[in-house]
Amino acid sequence: MRISECMTQNVQVASPDQSLQDAARAMADLDAGVLPVGENDRLVGMITDRDI
Repeated sequence: MRISECMTQNVQVASPDQSLQDAARAMADLDAGVLPVGENDRLVGMITDRDI
C-alpha cells in the first residue's frame, strides 16, 4: 500500500496569524487532530489538539 492510497488530499491549512480558537474550531469541524500551518505556499509547521 502507498501513502497516496490513504492520505487526505483536500487539506485545510491554517495561517500562523490565525487564532488558536479558529484553529481549534477548524479541527473540530474537520474531526481532525492536526492542522498543518502554511505561509506563502510553504508548510511551516503544524498544530495538534494536544498543543491546544
